[in-house]
Amino acid sequence: MKKDLKSLYIQQIVPSLLKDYGYKNVELVPKLLKISVNRGLGEDARNSKEMDTSLKEFARITGQKPTVNEARQSIAGFKIREGMPVGASVTLRKELMYAFLERLIHITLPRVRDFRGISADAFDGRGNYNLGIKDQLIFPEISYDEVKQLQGLDICIVTSANTDEEAYSLLKYLGLPLQPKL
Repeated sequence: MKKDLKSLYIQQIVPSLLKDYGYKNVELVPKLLKISVNRGLGEDARNSKEMDTSLKEFARITGQKPTVNEARQSIAGFKIREGMPVGASVTLRKELMYAFLERLIHITLPRVRDFRGISADAFDGRGNYNLGIKDQLIFPEISYDEVKQLQGLDICIVTSANTDEEAYSLLKYLGLPLQPKL
């Protein structure tokens, strides 16, 4: 029987990290707090039908309805006015977070052509990991025929780790295909 990520974390990863880093308390062991997924709407923001299609696609990928982010100020060079929709974001927590991460690790990332793992250099210094995906077609929820324009998305995995090394160990134990650190 295949274990889900949350039970794997509780039963195997916590004891391993306790041993590796010598934590005195189980609560000190790094854990996943949330996964934030963002997407810029680009040209879709000007056409409400295309924006709705993009938001539905984004909801299918994450399993949660996205919130639309609006411009805080006008920028003439980008033809953006204050209050205009410019992006969409989703914050995943608890079961949805683990389900999304499991799909990302086992289904989505292996679909990338010539995949050799994701870079271990994308940690932010505080134990969080950022991953950019160039197009949405690697997600099995998206059909090639439905896509009019390729759009990427940014995934930020927020952990309670104090250092990048602790977060690297946590994500490696969870099964994220990180390349070895140099």
